[in-house]
Amino acid sequence: MLQSPPVPSRRPARRPFRWNGRPIVLVGLMGAGKSTVGRRLAVRLALPFVDADTEIEAAAGMSIADIFAQFGEEYFRDGERRVIQRLIDGRPKVIATGGGAFVNDDTRALILSDALAVWLDAPVEVLAERVRRRDTRPLLRGKDPAAVLRELAAVRNPLYAMAHLRIPSANAPHDVTVRTIMEALRK
Repeated sequence: MLQSPPVPSRRPARRPFRWNGRPIVLVGLMGAGKSTVGRRLAVRLALPFVDADTEIEAAAGMSIADIFAQFGEEYFRDGERRVIQRLIDGRPKVIATGGGAFVNDDTRALILSDALAVWLDAPVEVLAERVRRRDTRPLLRGKDPAAVLRELAAVRNPLYAMAHLRIPSANAPHDVTVRTIMEALRK
């Protein structure tokens, strides 16, 4: 008896596959540790590290806070999209993004198709404690960090959940998160 060919899996392309050298892009809410974890992960993998926010500031010649203040969030997000598009060039590297980068439909589609998206997921309480340490985040100026982060999480977490990997970023040393990512890359 002839068997019909197997039906292709309808499983979303976002779920695990062996890392194939594509750029690794860290996504998640502010305070999740994307920059710190990204630097350490890059060292462990012997890859270059790039912080998209730093690249945006260099391209604009001003701080992200100043970009937001002068031009608004929409202008910033467009520049962020263009910088991330430039950074995802097919070469292996670790890229830390800003918290809102993955929310942009075009940026998210680019990351999901041409990179390995890693969501650093942390509880709002942990994030709020971490972001209170620095007053450089435009979305938090003059606001309660926990309240803002809860609102952002409600909107953004379903989008972050599209990432290829979801890694907990708990209230532990960043090296724990790096080790967890390394283990996921080996699977």
